[in-house]
Amino acid sequence: MQENKQQYSLIDLSHTIHNGLVTYKGLPAPVICDYLSREDSKKFYEEGTSFQIGKIDMVTNTGTYIDCPFHRYSDGKDLSEVTLDAIAELPAIVIHVPHTTALAVDATYFNGLELNGRAVLVHTGWDAHWNTELYYENHPFLTKDAAEYLLSCNVKLVGIDSHNIDDTRTKSRPVHSTLLGAGILIVEHLCNLAALPQTGAIFSAVPPKFKGAGTFPVRAFAKVALQ
Repeated sequence: MQENKQQYSLIDLSHTIHNGLVTYKGLPAPVICDYLSREDSKKFYEEGTSFQIGKIDMVTNTGTYIDCPFHRYSDGKDLSEVTLDAIAELPAIVIHVPHTTALAVDATYFNGLELNGRAVLVHTGWDAHWNTELYYENHPFLTKDAAEYLLSCNVKLVGIDSHNIDDTRTKSRPVHSTLLGAGILIVEHLCNLAALPQTGAIFSAVPPKFKGAGTFPVRAFAKVALQ
């Protein structure tokens, strides 16, 4: 049997989380500090040995994060109930909709594409504004009809490199409601989607297995075959 020698590169699609990072205006920034510093730990160990134990205080909507049904619905699945086949090794399709072309990404951008069982990643280029004042206002988003179309296509997950998958200028959240209501996971604040081919990448966005949480940061990445 011939050995499969296909090689892959891994593309990081996550923003770095650092102390004081504002992901969503109105929500507190994370506090990342020592619980036990290296200097303080020295008294517990032999000479020359020290450790650092960190402490992080943050809201779950920080950095690049995943939303599961519990985020929107009290009876929805939380992070501990999401199976690995819903968040790891998903065949991806990248939809390129530059924010200079359209802010409202409607169903027409997905028509005629093979979406069944895929992670649909919407590349708008808005990640260029990450950690600036521009990032929070007038950002690209999906429309209600886009969410309904993606639902009808039986997609597995939908991601976007923008501030929110919904239009935050209103109080309505039809995309979250439609997708999470059907068990379709959402990943927001992605980056580097321009580095992915339209098809052929394998996408993963795996959070810790928390009970009672509907959102949490992920290390999102894609595996892309080398030519």
